[in-house]
Amino acid sequence: MRTLLHVDMDAFYASVALRDRPDLIDKPVLVGGATRGVVLSATYPARVHGISGGMPMTRARRLCPEAVVLPPDFDAYAETARGIRAIFESVTAVVEAASIDEAFLDITGSLRRLGDPVGIGELIRAKVFDEQGITCSVGIGPTKFVAKLASNAAKPDGLREVTPGEVVPFLHQLPVEAMWGVGEATAEKLHRLGLHQVAELAYTPSETLQRAFGRHQGALLHDLAWGRDPRPVVSRPPERSVGSEETFGRDTDDETVVRRELLRMADRTASRMRAAGVMGRTVVLTIRFADYTQITRSGTMRELSDASGEIHARAIALWEALALRRARIRKVGVRVQGLVDRSEAHLQPELGEPEQGWREAEQAMDAAVARFGPKAVQRASLTRSRNHAEIERPDRAVGFSWPTNEPTLEEPSR
Repeated sequence: MRTLLHVDMDAFYASVALRDRPDLIDKPVLVGGATRGVVLSATYPARVHGISGGMPMTRARRLCPEAVVLPPDFDAYAETARGIRAIFESVTAVVEAASIDEAFLDITGSLRRLGDPVGIGELIRAKVFDEQGITCSVGIGPTKFVAKLASNAAKPDGLREVTPGEVVPFLHQLPVEAMWGVGEATAEKLHRLGLHQVAELAYTPSETLQRAFGRHQGALLHDLAWGRDPRPVVSRPPERSVGSEETFGRDTDDETVVRRELLRMADRTASRMRAAGVMGRTVVLTIRFADYTQITRSGTMRELSDASGEIHARAIALWEALALRRARIRKVGVRVQGLVDRSEAHLQPELGEPEQGWREAEQAMDAAVARFGPKAVQRASLTRSRNHAEIERPDRAVGFSWPTNEPTLEEPSR
């Protein structure tokens, strides 16, 4: 029998933003672009108005006109996430991050050292609040599925333990919408079958569910309704990447504007790589069109680099290979993957290459910007008017993403 925890930060982006704005703690606050994009996070005073993450910002502003909108700060989120993970790893080595703001912990091997599960959960909550200044909710259960639902039941800023003997009563009183992976489409199909509670789902023969949802999904629904979830917590090293992305103030088909913003994103990405002390070789270009469809293209540089020019050159080559004609663009992004620490990077200088080059010049630019502000040193082409490229959804910074093996019946809305 395993003892698992699911730890979920409460309104993570908004909570991090409010650390510097205590005057907004009891007010409705949204994190995202002021007029475009979606709500990335909403405080609980905002959620009472029906606002949720993934909702278009325009709709959220209509639901709660008095809400305060704050821009996201992905640098702060990444730094906070690293601190939180360190807290988790001080409790157990078996940590599986499901996203930047939630993780599963297998504390079976920590019980003898740290005490009972509730005590461990409260220890984590206290450390997160003391060290990071935000709250979290903890769910305890014998499976990942039950622990996840327990943390949802504990929100906000709470703890809920579901013992093995309480699993079935706990699950069967829930609506089917609470099931892992059940979105609007699946819930509607379950309702058409007359299934509204998890108890009704559990007592439906597995064969019936498999005929309605397919062999795998039907069996999964039936097993989860009885709390059967054999998947272990699996620790994975984070896939490190650094990137920037920007949503235009309005859709554009002007290739000059797109190219200029790709330079800006490459410049910003390279600067963040140098600040983080990393280098990379794989450049990923992201393009989102006006109809919200999105494509990504990747390519490798000649060698590991953190230089703006080299990253930009590869991004432009990827853009030109798309051969788009008057396509209306909503967002562009440049990301570098496959990072290694600069101290571990082997660079082979070319014959006749000067000892001092663009990399050293950009390091000097970084120092000037750090001391005198972002406008201390700029590329001439980036000082032009940005009427067509007003930032509405600030870009992602140093990112850490973990793959997950959660069961999904459909793509969840974000």
